[in-house]
Amino acid sequence: MAESNRRGEDAAAEHVDDVFDDAVDDDALTDEDAAVGGGRGTATKARPVTDGKGARAAKKADATEKVGFFGRIGRFVREVVAELRKVIWPTRNELLTYTAVVLLFVTAIMAIVTGLDYLYAKGVLFVFGDHNAK
Repeated sequence: MAESNRRGEDAAAEHVDDVFDDAVDDDALTDEDAAVGGGRGTATKARPVTDGKGARAAKKADATEKVGFFGRIGRFVREVVAELRKVIWPTRNELLTYTAVVLLFVTAIMAIVTGLDYLYAKGVLFVFGDHNAK
């Protein structure tokens, strides 16, 4: 919701719509839903009882709907594009702030590792001696 306010959308009205839709969905339980799970928990769909012939026909229908290699690649690309449209991209100001924070953090960690490396090197030379120095 904070993202919506930042983008200038009316988040309060959107929240009211979501709550109203949820309330309508909860009231719309059918008798079958109430009998199966009482309207609580995960909803499950009852499977129709079929004989052996119906199962074979369903398998044949699935076999004819197989998609080729290029069809799968095309579907993958369409799904990637759809997911990228859902992303909330940072503003320029946010991007610069995040970049600065990352660079400062990496620089600080690099300084710590460099200092520890120098201290360990001096410690090893102290313990084992410096045979090349005169």
